[in-house]
Amino acid sequence: MVREKNLRHVDPFKHSYTYFYDEKYGESFTVQPKHLDEVMKGLRIAVDHGVLIPRSLGELVLQRQITILQLLNVMIEDILDQGSQTRTRGGSKKQSKNAPLSESASKQATVKPTPQDVAAIASDQKSSLEEYLSLLRTEPTVLCPGVNVQFFSRPELVPDEKGRSLPVHTDKYIGPAVLETIHHAVQGIAIWECITGLLDLLEKKSTDKLYKSTILQELSNMCHFEYARTQALFKRQVSTGTGSKWFKRVSNAYDSSGNAKVSMKGKPEELTRSDPQLHYLLRLCQPETTVTKAVEWMEKLSDLYKAHPLEREKLDERESRTLHNVAAIVAFVQDLSAVHSLPSASRKKGSPLVTGLQEVDTELNQIKKEVDLRDYAAPIDNLLEPGMSAKALEALDEFVVEKTGTKMGSLYQDELEKAFRNVEEQYQQAEDKANKDSKAGFIPIDTNPVDVKEIIETRRQKEKTRPERSSLYAITPITDSLEDKEATKPAQPLKVSSSTAEVFVTLFDKTQSRGSVNWSSFEAAMSELRFSVLPRFGSVYTFRPSKDMDIKRPVSIHRPHQSQIEGYLILILARRLNRAYGWSEDSFVTE
Repeated sequence: MVREKNLRHVDPFKHSYTYFYDEKYGESFTVQPKHLDEVMKGLRIAVDHGVLIPRSLGELVLQRQITILQLLNVMIEDILDQGSQTRTRGGSKKQSKNAPLSESASKQATVKPTPQDVAAIASDQKSSLEEYLSLLRTEPTVLCPGVNVQFFSRPELVPDEKGRSLPVHTDKYIGPAVLETIHHAVQGIAIWECITGLLDLLEKKSTDKLYKSTILQELSNMCHFEYARTQALFKRQVSTGTGSKWFKRVSNAYDSSGNAKVSMKGKPEELTRSDPQLHYLLRLCQPETTVTKAVEWMEKLSDLYKAHPLEREKLDERESRTLHNVAAIVAFVQDLSAVHSLPSASRKKGSPLVTGLQEVDTELNQIKKEVDLRDYAAPIDNLLEPGMSAKALEALDEFVVEKTGTKMGSLYQDELEKAFRNVEEQYQQAEDKANKDSKAGFIPIDTNPVDVKEIIETRRQKEKTRPERSSLYAITPITDSLEDKEATKPAQPLKVSSSTAEVFVTLFDKTQSRGSVNWSSFEAAMSELRFSVLPRFGSVYTFRPSKDMDIKRPVSIHRPHQSQIEGYLILILARRLNRAYGWSEDSFVTE
């Protein structure tokens, strides 16, 4: 690379040299210009044998060697993992005996959503994120791959305009990766908690036009905030995955989260014919693709998957998962807009909730580089060892409390409570102004700056007085979780065919050697139970109970990579079906 492509280190390191022999291997030193000739004469033998080279070249050699060692370490870790007798393992990837019952059991239908449907969809999305966080804190086989995804998709790994990648494959970046994994899950729950809360307020005073406009503006802002969040996470995976050749890192530039800035290079339309899927994915990564414009590219992606099903399988699992989250908010905004006249997002009007969430996000991003979890998660697969994931999360919890004065979940809970009060105050102020001069307006809440140390100390005192109860935002393993308490009471056992019974036996299997369920088999099983299957964008499928059924709640599910429901995806799906419908391994009997 040095000879053929003129690769050079960003720093010249003038008169500096690096040793590559014996105990001084990798050490560098700098020679004063006036002593240069004299010193180099004494080191001539080392230079001639190639064990003493200019530091500008030596740094590149060391970086290459470190990278190779890290990759070899990953390989060895995988080999050791196969023979480990102590590590927790996910379900085996054995194929289920269930053969696809049909190419697709989907029943396409155009159904205009009602306000109740929209509220149920939002509640279902929040439920899905809650189940994922619950599994992160209780299942090492869920936490470990999640951390791996964050660690190996760091924006710093994207080459810059000169083809250089930053050295971020070291253990000190594992702690921040754990924090990001947990934080993204907690943040997602908080956002959908906002959305469901706003929808509830919308129904309480639906006849008050001023109140309705206030809530709709806040709802619009929150939906666009969630879209921007999921779009950023999706772009992160595409830029280090399928579309890696179409992105570059901007040198010495960082975003609001403290991550290296990554921009697109080239024009996506150049791929229209040669690689339409990548073309659509890149379009969804562009900042100018808003939540409303994303509908067009999602629809094109869906049409591509219908015409060429194998295209879907080209995506990495991590890309597929984040694409699902983008599709979920795009579909939700489309449904919400069919029910309410949604205003455009505004930075000036109705922003207490978004501002509050942004402040928490910024605060956590400022401290994430300081967290050190190497005692429990280095290498990352060490999280699979007994007790290691729990200890890592407890250490993370203590770190956040030390730096902010309270737990991560409490940061969001307190901010949401304050923001919802501000929304009410905005409405009251606007109503008072309207009554006086008939000119309704949004009056910003007065926010005087408060000393950071004072805020942290106030949080510490409040944390001491919090009731001892389980929280959906908790990041450490808890017992008697709220998820279990909120599960729907089980109904009478349902009589089903043997093939459908086998699907649900596999889903609710509590052993570690769980099997896998083919997606078509799951669709057919739900159809047999009189659910309509409504495919949305890309991989989002909504299963809606028939009108004559006692259960009314729909559930939206991500069609998994390779069309196989396996591993932790089975755990999430089983928990969601249990919460929504009270189903368990005892809920189905063969006819």
